[in-house]
Amino acid sequence: MNDISIIIISYNTKELTKKCLESIIKSIQYAPNLRTEIIVVDNNSTDGSVKMLAQMQMSKIKKQNENVKFKIIYNTTNTGFSKGNNQAIKQATSNILLFLNSDIDVLEDAIPQLYKYFINQDQFQFVGGKLLNQDQTPQASCGPFYSLPVIFAALFLRGDYFGLTRYSPNTIRGVDWVSGACFICKKSDFEFISGFDEKIFMYMDEIDLFFRAKKHGLKVGFYPKSRFIHLGSGSSQGRTQPILQVYKGFIYFYKKHHNNKKINLLKIMLKLKARLAYWLGKAAGNQYLINTYAEAEKIVDAN
Repeated sequence: MNDISIIIISYNTKELTKKCLESIIKSIQYAPNLRTEIIVVDNNSTDGSVKMLAQMQMSKIKKQNENVKFKIIYNTTNTGFSKGNNQAIKQATSNILLFLNSDIDVLEDAIPQLYKYFINQDQFQFVGGKLLNQDQTPQASCGPFYSLPVIFAALFLRGDYFGLTRYSPNTIRGVDWVSGACFICKKSDFEFISGFDEKIFMYMDEIDLFFRAKKHGLKVGFYPKSRFIHLGSGSSQGRTQPILQVYKGFIYFYKKHHNNKKINLLKIMLKLKARLAYWLGKAAGNQYLINTYAEAEKIVDAN
């Protein structure tokens, strides 16, 4: 049986995925006896990712470490982040799972260090590593659940900038959620809370997962000593789609977990944000703001 199964979803991120896999191999060389299984789910990429993954499977990964196994799942459609991860988990042979985005670059011994910390503690059932920007400055990657005040701060008060909505601690601590780009857990705990909600295509998936974890008495922690560069939105194809997916995610999450009063207040805030950003775009002649937030307002109206 393997010690750890590392799960990666790939969609038209050929070079990023390749770099991610190469950094994984380098990291686990710090612990050559760590029996590692890497599972990549390719969501019908059309950028040469399929050929690249097949080549890596046949050559580089197998040759560098005999304790590494490499599995690829080739989907014929883009199933999204949640479904792709759940699909991989069914084939994982380890009870320890590490979820990594394809735009992650693992630094030094981050994987063995995170694994060692996780298996030697019993405080947290889910643990996220410290994410960094490309210049290795801290990237806000954990925070409080998105209550209405937190959402208001995110939409109107630059909540990330002031550490109101997301942050990056320098000490080990409990948090409500960590980024889905990098976290470790037991397969048994992941399955106990039914994994990712497959109705969420992308974004808010980890928030929903950890919200359900908390309801079941499971705790989430942040471990800053394991460091990973995260480019962010590697599969999102521009800046517009992340915003639209977040709008959809907020509405879906609130419909699933909150009452009608809170849902209506959420929609008012989202619509106000969309209106303000749209008219700001009009005033500045910014087509990105105009197009993005016109679509965002349509999402609110349709839900």
